[in-house]
Amino acid sequence: MILVTGAHGQLASLALHELHSRGAAATGGTRKPGRNERRVDFDDPASLDFTGIDALVLTSAGYAEDDQVIARHAAAIDAAVRDGVSRIIYTSLVGAGDHLGFALAHRATERLIRESGLDWTILRNGLYAELFGGLMSWNDGALETPFGAGRLAAVARGDLAAAAAIVASEPAAHTGKTYELTGPAISAEDVAERLGAAIRMISLREYRARLLANPGLLPFQPPMLASIATSIRHDFLGDTSRDLVQLLGREPADAIAVAANATESMR
Repeated sequence: MILVTGAHGQLASLALHELHSRGAAATGGTRKPGRNERRVDFDDPASLDFTGIDALVLTSAGYAEDDQVIARHAAAIDAAVRDGVSRIIYTSLVGAGDHLGFALAHRATERLIRESGLDWTILRNGLYAELFGGLMSWNDGALETPFGAGRLAAVARGDLAAAAAIVASEPAAHTGKTYELTGPAISAEDVAERLGAAIRMISLREYRARLLANPGLLPFQPPMLASIATSIRHDFLGDTSRDLVQLLGREPADAIAVAANATESMR
């Protein structure tokens, strides 16, 4: 049995759908389980029960400070070892993102997994094309972005979910491997051109000020988002890999189209 954590999240729910479409025996784990799901609450380690699970797809439990994220992942790994799980498949962060504000928790988790004694596969996911498009904004019909002319090796969330499902359903072929899962390098200008929109580049200073003034963001989020913006702007996230193509057996989805759809939805 395969268990996918964070089952109600966007990536995990897509991975579960992919697993079921492949005929794999898989279920989801979440804090508020529905029918045929397991309760998995990383903030309540004593409640974790992975009995009968062969492979754990550990979807990163981010959206918190590093210490909390790492503690969550450590609790899951400890429970997996205790309950006889054979392997962990972890959705990590692309290697080119080591300098991003949320990279440390991913690298710490990778280390914990490698030291666990379990079989493992690390899926170093590139940043979502949906995120790239969603971090741009509209102002008087023009796109505003802090990304400058930089490029991002963006990847559609659905392609990453498909890769996770392929690895989880055929685990032996991927034991001990770390995959860099990226798509083609795209720019904000590419998205604006696809939408037929004018584009205005804003400074990182202006972008950070907007983030800090946004009452809907948690304290850790402005520096996290600012780190994404400066990394793209200065071409630190444009490196591409063929690992995703080799796993999928096809070219990835059109990242410009995916990003443009996300941007258009905010118009």
